[in-house]
Amino acid sequence: MFTLKSLASCTTPVQLRDSFTEYLDGFSANVQEIIKCFEFRNHVQKLTQKNILSSLIQNFLSPDIDFPGMDNHTMGMVFEEIIRRFNEETNITDAGRHFTPRDIVSLAADLAFLPVRNRLNPTTYRIYDGACGTGGMLTIAEDRRQQIAREEGLSVSIWLYGQELSEEIYAIAKSDMLLKEKGEYAQRYYDRIFLGSTISQDKIPGETFDFMISNPPFDTP
Repeated sequence: MFTLKSLASCTTPVQLRDSFTEYLDGFSANVQEIIKCFEFRNHVQKLTQKNILSSLIQNFLSPDIDFPGMDNHTMGMVFEEIIRRFNEETNITDAGRHFTPRDIVSLAADLAFLPVRNRLNPTTYRIYDGACGTGGMLTIAEDRRQQIAREEGLSVSIWLYGQELSEEIYAIAKSDMLLKEKGEYAQRYYDRIFLGSTISQDKIPGETFDFMISNPPFDTP
C-alpha cells in the first residue's frame, strides 16, 4: 500500500508512474468513478512524459503547504475565479455552465423557500438540480432550507439530488457530496448525483421532489 510520502522515494519516472497508478487503484469503488471522470490516469502518463510527476508529489508533501480546510462556499468562490481567469485567456464565455455566483444562488433559494416557509413541517424535503454543476446550488439550497427551519423551531431532513452532463464537473460534485457526511450518509449523498443529460438521459425517471433549483446552461447546444 502506497502513500504520497512513500511514492516520493521512487527512483525513476517509470517506477513512479507505475507505483502512483497502483496508489490510485487502492481507492474505493466510488472514488474510482471520480478518478475515471477526472482522467487522472491519463494525466499521470503526461506528467511522466514531462518528468514532473515527482515534483508535483513533492509540492503536496511540502511543509510550506498548510492551508486550513475550506467550506463549499469558499471552494466555490475559488473555482469561480479559476473559471473566470481561464475564460479571459481563452475567450470562452460559458462560465455559467460550471459555476453560478453564490449571491445568485442565495437569491434563488429565497425565492423558492420564503413564500412557503409558513407551511414547513418537521419532515424530509427533496431538492433537485437538473444541471447541478459542482453541486453548489444544492449545497446552498440545503443550508438555506435548514436555516429557515431553525428559525421556525423545526427539525427537517434534506435529501439532495442532481444530474450533470460534463464528466469533470460531475466528478467535482460527486467529490463534494462524498465529503459532506461520514459513513452511510456520505454514500447516500454520493448516490443521488448522476451523470448525463437530463433531457435525453434522465437517470431518475418517476422521482418527485419538493423543490427544484437550477441554473441551466442556456447557451450550450
